[in-house]
Amino acid sequence: MSKWAPDSREADSWFSDEQLTKVTPADEVVNDDFRSPVPTQMVSNGEYMPEPQTQQQKHVEHRIKELADEAAKKLGISRRSFLSQSGGMAASFIAMNEVYGKIFDVSREEMFEPEAYAKSGPPRDLFVLDDQLHIVRSSRGGPGSALRDLAAGRHTTNNPDDLPDELGKINQPWNPAMVSDPNWRSSWHLPNFIKWVYLDSQVTVGVLTNNNSAALPDPGGGTRPPKTVAESEAAEQLTAAQTMAARNFINRVSGSKRALGHGQLYVGKGNLYFMEYQIQELKPDTWKGYNIATAAKVDNDPESLMKRWRLDDPDVAFPTYDLIRKHATKEKMKQYPGFKTLCVHKGLSTAAGREPELGHPMDIPKAASLYPDFNFVIYHACIRPGFWVLNALKDIEGGILRNARGEVGPKVRNGVPDILWSTEFAYLSAPFKNVYAEIGTTFASCVITFPTVAAHLFGQFMKIMGDDRIVFGSDSVHYGAPQWQIDALWRFQIPEKIREKWGYPELTKEAKKKILGLNSARIYKLQTGVDDDEYERGFGGRDDEEEQRDVLYKPVPRDYQLRLDAETKRIMEFPSTWVPCNIDSDTAADSCSRNQFSQDNFAKMRKMYAEAGGRPANIRRGWLRTRL
Repeated sequence: MSKWAPDSREADSWFSDEQLTKVTPADEVVNDDFRSPVPTQMVSNGEYMPEPQTQQQKHVEHRIKELADEAAKKLGISRRSFLSQSGGMAASFIAMNEVYGKIFDVSREEMFEPEAYAKSGPPRDLFVLDDQLHIVRSSRGGPGSALRDLAAGRHTTNNPDDLPDELGKINQPWNPAMVSDPNWRSSWHLPNFIKWVYLDSQVTVGVLTNNNSAALPDPGGGTRPPKTVAESEAAEQLTAAQTMAARNFINRVSGSKRALGHGQLYVGKGNLYFMEYQIQELKPDTWKGYNIATAAKVDNDPESLMKRWRLDDPDVAFPTYDLIRKHATKEKMKQYPGFKTLCVHKGLSTAAGREPELGHPMDIPKAASLYPDFNFVIYHACIRPGFWVLNALKDIEGGILRNARGEVGPKVRNGVPDILWSTEFAYLSAPFKNVYAEIGTTFASCVITFPTVAAHLFGQFMKIMGDDRIVFGSDSVHYGAPQWQIDALWRFQIPEKIREKWGYPELTKEAKKKILGLNSARIYKLQTGVDDDEYERGFGGRDDEEEQRDVLYKPVPRDYQLRLDAETKRIMEFPSTWVPCNIDSDTAADSCSRNQFSQDNFAKMRKMYAEAGGRPANIRRGWLRTRL
């Protein structure tokens, strides 16, 4: 019988009594005045033994302490107070650069001047379009997903042997804010989604997405593909109707277009009726599909199972494209400029062979050439490894190159390291200006743990496709609020040695602005306020702020949760016991600035949230290894 109380943390962990003598709760460390903004030691959630701190991690921690002590003394504040502010994050970046090489753009001045830190970080008026955001219907409760565990640095089946990453860390958190996250499905529900995306980050416009990859229990054992769209949607986290209901509410409550919605690509002649329904009733802004999903109905037999599909199948995919094209009237395209944009999940299939149905890019050229009036935004940029990208690092270090002619080998001339599928995708897509590389999850999965992979991916996409054809997605809220990725991308740089060796362009601030939002703004013809001939001038090119306010902005109460109407709650399957939280009843509205999103309700709530004075506690909730 266990000596621990049933409701104790010790009993709730998976540790043996012997293991419990070697760990201690991370948030109960005695006299802990060192709370680093970034983890410097592996934290376990209790499912596995945390690894001891590595020498590199000790070095980073030592340097953060030295820098924090130096700065805190000069500023006349405590070390803990310093580490809770922007200067603490700057010190962490500096320490990591010293140990791992210059990965982040940061200066010593930023430790002492919040203004300097803010100036080096993402600009306040940065236009960010996050094209991959996930919501879960509110009736789905219980534990969250393994992807959130990845972001929090917990043991998952993606790295079953707990191997170290490029920096020597084991299960390093991608997003430090998620280390103490309890990982419940409610984090994906609409009220929290709005907070994380529109209050806790700089996202200007978000594209609400969904996954139509559903599997149903098979009476014979295991699972089977769905037979109909109805079966598939019943098993999904979000339906097409729920996606659009969430989009409509966000735009209504904010008073401006802050959300776009993906229609679901159910292809094949047996699904044309559902595509027609979405077009007529739901009015999607754009489309999302998964080749790997069993979402193709190739006949009209109600008992036949749906199948996986490829982009260039004339009998399955093309009839769906033709239906979209038929409805893409001048009026439709004016109201929904992204209507002929197909966002397609490809990649994250570690065990897959060269099958387009599982994510290989070989089906892109034919589809892009036969449908030049469509945009093909390839989500995850076809990276083959799944989530923990050690294989991609091995690709880079393996000496195998690929060039523009598709030649592969260790002695290929003018080639670049062949990162499986992604490098081939870039070369295959290069001739087609209507194909884009989307970096959702691909960037998140490597910027913290495998920065060399991130450097090569950006370098290759810019060199081969150009910085006009890379778009940002965070795949949030799988990994928490998307701000950590925005911050990381803004400060990320390709090391000079890598650029010189492989001929990669510099990842400039102008390129980052394009990737973070301006490229997608061009696809969806959104107003950005950017005065550049290459992009549409924002706000219809008008300077009359009062008229802009009357047309583009409507005063919206800050208590957005109280504005959830009965129909939206019904569609999103809110439980009858749901009650709003964190309500701000102040409905005063300031006049609008030139940036159409800077003074809408979400922007004002975010400003109040920051001005309330709350600072991160940098507390890790989990277990630290204290003895070998």
